[in-house]
Amino acid sequence: MLPRFLLADNSQELPETVFVVHTDSPKFIVECDIDDFNSSQTIHWIDSKPEEQKIIDNLIEEAEDFYNDELANQEELYDQEFDEE
Repeated sequence: MLPRFLLADNSQELPETVFVVHTDSPKFIVECDIDDFNSSQTIHWIDSKPEEQKIIDNLIEEAEDFYNDELANQEELYDQEFDEE
């Protein structure tokens, strides 16, 4: 079973961009600036786009929460590794 959200990047072609992939239905990918989730944001729908804006807003909010939590977790892991050295 896949996680509900995944982070992806293509640092060779788009070094300032990160992608948040939603693996549940409706599947979509949020393309955003690596330093600001809401900057230059594009949503790529893999499944049909929901008709209700409220559903879209909730999904994007969940994607942003995941992104922020994941970055915080990565920073914490990096700090732990640095402390161990």
